[in-house]
Amino acid sequence: MIIGPKELLELVKTKKLVEGLSERELTNPEGTGFDLRLGEVFKISGDAFLGETHRKTPDIESVITFEEGKTKSIKIKPGDFFLVKTVEKINLPIDLSATILPRTTTFRSGLFLRTGPIQPGYSGELTFGLKNEGPVTVEIEMGARFAHVIFQEIKGEGSQYRGQWQGGRVSATKKEKQV
Repeated sequence: MIIGPKELLELVKTKKLVEGLSERELTNPEGTGFDLRLGEVFKISGDAFLGETHRKTPDIESVITFEEGKTKSIKIKPGDFFLVKTVEKINLPIDLSATILPRTTTFRSGLFLRTGPIQPGYSGELTFGLKNEGPVTVEIEMGARFAHVIFQEIKGEGSQYRGQWQGGRVSATKKEKQV
């Protein structure tokens, strides 16, 4: 069952479900969850390895970071791919999971998000892929709302997230054994 904004706002106050929400989301959320803002953009390079038991992600370089009160933007050309991190931090209890979706203006501009599930027990900023699959360059301001998070209740008990990405880590600096 998807959890509505009224209950989500209560969980934000009592359990810190989401930290760093904008004033708009704290006072007037739209839809069934919260809009998330662009916090940091990373360029990837080098190589990656996805093995059965070990993994190594590409090297990353921070390109631009959100700073409250400062206007900064990045131009994303057709074909560009970046890893992006949210301003907001998620703190999921064991009985909730979450799904990330793009805001419609994000894909109407040609930008597509590459996301995965957010597992129960995960805590940290969210990282996912952002690619310009459209024919035009898109300029996006840091701090702009570009994604939407929806929270679902888990019937029964969820399994605690125990992966290496806990805490909002973006990349592995060396080949690591999977947990």
